[in-house]
Amino acid sequence: MSTLRKVISRQEAAALVQDGMTLGMLGFVTLSVPEELLVSLEERFLAEGHPRDLNVFYTSAIGDGGEHGANHLAHAGLVRRMVGAHVGLAPKLNPLITGNQIETFCAPQGVLVHMCRAMAGHKCGVITHVGLKTFCDPEVEACCFNDAARKAHTEGRGIVQSIEIDGRRLLHYKLTPPDVCFIKATYGDSRGNLSMEKEGLFLEQLEMALATKNNGGTVIAQVDTLVEDNTLDPRSVKVHGCFVDYVVVGRPEYSRQHYFDAIPYHPEWTGEVRVPMGALEPMELGIRKIIARRGAMELRRECLVNLGFGMPDGVASVAGEEGVAGEMTLSIESGTLGGVPAPGNGCGASADVEAIVKHTEIFDGYDGGSIDIAYLGAAQIDRHGNVNVSKFAGRMTGPGGFINITQNAKKICFMGTFSSVKDTDIRLENGRLNIVKDSNVVKFVPEVEQITFSGDYARETGQEVLYITARAVFRLTDQGLTLVEVAPGAELERDIYPLMGFRPAVAADLKEMDPRIFRPEKMGLVLQD
Repeated sequence: MSTLRKVISRQEAAALVQDGMTLGMLGFVTLSVPEELLVSLEERFLAEGHPRDLNVFYTSAIGDGGEHGANHLAHAGLVRRMVGAHVGLAPKLNPLITGNQIETFCAPQGVLVHMCRAMAGHKCGVITHVGLKTFCDPEVEACCFNDAARKAHTEGRGIVQSIEIDGRRLLHYKLTPPDVCFIKATYGDSRGNLSMEKEGLFLEQLEMALATKNNGGTVIAQVDTLVEDNTLDPRSVKVHGCFVDYVVVGRPEYSRQHYFDAIPYHPEWTGEVRVPMGALEPMELGIRKIIARRGAMELRRECLVNLGFGMPDGVASVAGEEGVAGEMTLSIESGTLGGVPAPGNGCGASADVEAIVKHTEIFDGYDGGSIDIAYLGAAQIDRHGNVNVSKFAGRMTGPGGFINITQNAKKICFMGTFSSVKDTDIRLENGRLNIVKDSNVVKFVPEVEQITFSGDYARETGQEVLYITARAVFRLTDQGLTLVEVAPGAELERDIYPLMGFRPAVAADLKEMDPRIFRPEKMGLVLQD
């Protein structure tokens, strides 16, 4: 092929995707998304009714909860089967998933990231402990997210099986080699060389390209800007042109660093500039800060921390207010280390980031236990200490990197409100909680709807696990979920037990939560070694 013919139009790129093909695509929430290619594929399907019955493979959440990313695939007949880590940010797909129009399998993000590498090298699959005793385990739900997937699994078309090696039970995740893939880069030349200077993350563009190319497929790269040949710094080229078949130059509105806000490029996310953070405004003292303060008390000096989405990010704010933020390193499963994690749909990027490692490599570290402490949310918690964040109350989200993180971190702090915040009236008066009105939506249930974190597996591996709310703290013990602390002002029979679907074990030395948590002044937090 002439190298000049590598540069094609977006319409020509969409025409390369044929009925029944397996499409691999990349992106992390709203970052490094090949939006132009996805828009063009959608436009072709709406105009022609083709391609149809695609098998889609992706490694992370791709979407903004509205219009972008995987939402472009939400048309009946376009996709037949989907394997991914997270579907919650593509809500337009939800009716097709619940209606069993798409066979949907959700697997741990780190497993799927490593699967790209395995497919590139023609390995037999990904063999790992990650997912044991969760919904990913064939002895539980085998990664199946709907009845269509369960039917496929029983017919031998599932994605995971249980195996034994040297007496150890492990999971074997099967490969999904792409026939065609969409990847995103910042700069590209007519030979197909790609660099990522403004991406903010180093995803598995190379691994996805190799997985596709080495299986006889077609690699299509979207770039923001086409540059002259031989002008890219070779140290910046992350995918060589020999692994790329075609290059599409995206229109500015569809080829951005992110879809987080109206600013098309955040240089502080790439390390190009550092932004003076100044004195950050402390969080207002309320339920969210109480939970974050209790969580921050678990920090240790020089620890590597993973902060989940939502409630857990308050820990970083409290650490900053208390002057201990510099004594720890924050990490995100996207590959950023240090800095301040971006909020909301900027998730994955970090301002004033200290290092950006590859998506594949951060999970090598995570799976091996490099995280000292992880803070994550919880939608449901049960008497066994199991946690559900992936499928609940009619919502399908998937695990993302949650399973890799929670099964391998040395210590885990699940954080959240005790019950739904809707229709509640909880006041802080003179350092004590006054629960005037409570919700009837129970988060502590006898059995979770889906096991995203297994309390049984955590006990087997000796993990330290805490469940932190504003009115009570629980610990995972041999007795299951065990109450160990109660907030000042909260009463067991009035404020704790009635809002639980089961009676928890209670520690013999049940304590009151540290009173500093509930006072307006700084706590004077000092991290221990």
